[in-house]
Amino acid sequence: MGTPMIHSEQALLFIFLFLRISAILIMIPVIGERTVPLRVKGGIAILISLLLFPTVHAKFPQLHSESEAEIFVLVIAMCGEVLIGVVIGFAAKIIFSGIRFAGEMIGIQIGFSIVNVIDPISSAQVSVISEFQYLVALLIYLAVDAHHTFILAIADSYRFIPPFAYHFSGPLMQHILVFSKELFVTAIKISAPVMAVLFFTNVALGVVARTVPQINIFIVGFPLQIAVGLTILGLMSPFFVKMVQGALAGLEIEVNALLRLM
Repeated sequence: MGTPMIHSEQALLFIFLFLRISAILIMIPVIGERTVPLRVKGGIAILISLLLFPTVHAKFPQLHSESEAEIFVLVIAMCGEVLIGVVIGFAAKIIFSGIRFAGEMIGIQIGFSIVNVIDPISSAQVSVISEFQYLVALLIYLAVDAHHTFILAIADSYRFIPPFAYHFSGPLMQHILVFSKELFVTAIKISAPVMAVLFFTNVALGVVARTVPQINIFIVGFPLQIAVGLTILGLMSPFFVKMVQGALAGLEIEVNALLRLM
């Protein structure tokens, strides 16, 4: 028996599959983190590409190595596959960026603005509260099986957008811009209870400072703010879990909307 021949179109299709799937895996939480080795990401991308290869059909133009224009079109199409993966993973990035932003605002209000730790994922200094909320959100993300949304999105993306058929329209860019506001909406919703209580705490401290000037309000105020902030942060834990679950529940709808607009 002879060795089966691999045609150029089949090799090209596999490359297109690998590029889109790799871009999605790099963008989504947990798998896309920097702490996950590149070999693991590459192995998962190759495995998924092999599984989807028999089910994906694409019509590629006849390319000739001597035609620079056709090679340029091919490179642009490959960049389009990467952008499709980036757009699909963008929805999750917005949600988790909002959670990080909420932790930063809470940390500043409590007085932890200089209490930073090195985030092993981004190798950057982040607030302790921000890192704590981000890690809890990742656990909730896995607990509610939100990562399955992206596994399904990989297969659904080829149903909506076959290889070499990407199209970035005006409505898609408008939808991305509108959805970007969710970063700030999520951050405000999560941080609002703590910020509101700390605001009234500062008002009370200001009144005490005016009525009893003998008290050194700076010495009393800092530990009081930390105690009140951490107490409210602990009391609002069920609220935080529900907020994250609600944001992740709409993730599938958002990903499908992005796919239909591409």
